[in-house]
Amino acid sequence: MTFDWGVVDDFMPRFWDGVLITLQALALGTLIAFALGLVWAMAQRSELKWIRWPVTVVTEFIRNTPLLVQLFFLFYVVPEWGPSMSPLTTGIVGLGLHYSTYTAEVYRAGIDGVPTGQWEASTALSLSKGHTWKAVILPQAIRRVVPALGNYVIAMLKDSPMIAMIGALDMLGEARGFSNETFTTEALTFVGVAFIVIAYPASLLMRALERRLVLK
Repeated sequence: MTFDWGVVDDFMPRFWDGVLITLQALALGTLIAFALGLVWAMAQRSELKWIRWPVTVVTEFIRNTPLLVQLFFLFYVVPEWGPSMSPLTTGIVGLGLHYSTYTAEVYRAGIDGVPTGQWEASTALSLSKGHTWKAVILPQAIRRVVPALGNYVIAMLKDSPMIAMIGALDMLGEARGFSNETFTTEALTFVGVAFIVIAYPASLLMRALERRLVLK
């Protein structure tokens, strides 16, 4: 059995369409996961039980249910109650929401790792709670959690093919469709290599960011 580059050449237009979908889902999903995860983490530290408990229940539920089930729920069930979303938008929201519960735990660990003396010093300087979070606590906490956040970016990339199940054809979704139509496997092999090509530079970028923030 030989690898037919002619098949790959025929697949390339669809491959680039899939790459665009994959990168959009990854980039926007990451933004949602990082931003919403910080909101979850701070809400879980709230002194108000009516904020802390519901957030804890929701994040635990999301974290302990499969991503694919959540995508199906957002795409097929939620429109029964309200506005529907396109497959790509649903995939982005699903990825971001799912991984926000993991990044929340990362942020929480980073915040808990800030020395107690930093809180006490802020109180002694009469800093407001908002200013303490913004200028003292979060800058130190985020430096500590950069490596773990980077790992979740890579994990999100590897989970992005799940959005094809609701019609957002990423690289793998396009490859599966092409392979089923042509009864070939070259497209699937090519996409497997493409995931490595995308993931490795992303890993290097996160390591560089880690050195800049953590080892600074």
